[in-house]
Amino acid sequence: MQTIILLLFLVCFAGADDIPDGGADGILDGGCELLQRSIGVSAMHMQLLHTDHVIVFDRTDFGRSNLSLPRGICRHDPTERVLKVDCTAHSAEYDVVMNSFRPLMILTDTWCSSGAVAPNGTLIQTGGWSDGEQAIRLFTPCTDTRCDWSEDALGLSRRRWYASNQILPDGRVIVVGGGSQFNYELLSNGNSKNFFSLHFLQETSDPEENNLYPFVHLNVDGKLFIFANNRAILFDYENQTVVPAPIRPRLLQHR
Repeated sequence: MQTIILLLFLVCFAGADDIPDGGADGILDGGCELLQRSIGVSAMHMQLLHTDHVIVFDRTDFGRSNLSLPRGICRHDPTERVLKVDCTAHSAEYDVVMNSFRPLMILTDTWCSSGAVAPNGTLIQTGGWSDGEQAIRLFTPCTDTRCDWSEDALGLSRRRWYASNQILPDGRVIVVGGGSQFNYELLSNGNSKNFFSLHFLQETSDPEENNLYPFVHLNVDGKLFIFANNRAILFDYENQTVVPAPIRPRLLQHR
């Protein structure tokens, strides 16, 4: 049975003239408009860039999408379980202003990957599943339709699936954790050199809960607040020091 992927693009808005002056009984008027009934690619991940373009991408190992690659281009991968030759796109660029979209060529599997946007506007996407577990993918926006993904399938120091990324004050990106990865690595200019152990990730992994996609936030003092399972730390990645927070009651993070 063929699976048909339908992606609805909607915009919800509130007119400035409709915003109430205040009061508990004030109601904010708004609405929704269908922009595209389908762009052909399921939005497992999506990122709005400074160009008002949205980059949408999905896993690559689940069969055809509903958006063909241009000029007869096909993706050839003898390790794929469903399609060894796939002539459909698993990523797209949506132009918010023009309400148009175009296919992009992504090669490695982005299932449960993670990413961040660099100061220059480049989308840095890392990890995933199967051939994408160690990948670093870069998308640098342009003013025409010639820009596309560039990928290094072995760019990461470790395989990462369900990791978390955070932009740092100096422009580097830290990639934290992932399935059975109790460590982190730092990306500079889209490149990774080494990885570092983070015992906190091992402490928060147990048979009942897990620490996939740990919550990572940049604190005002430049340190990282990391929350996983029912524990949290303030992490100084420059000096590799940890300040633990009180253990909270057990909370379900991910199943």
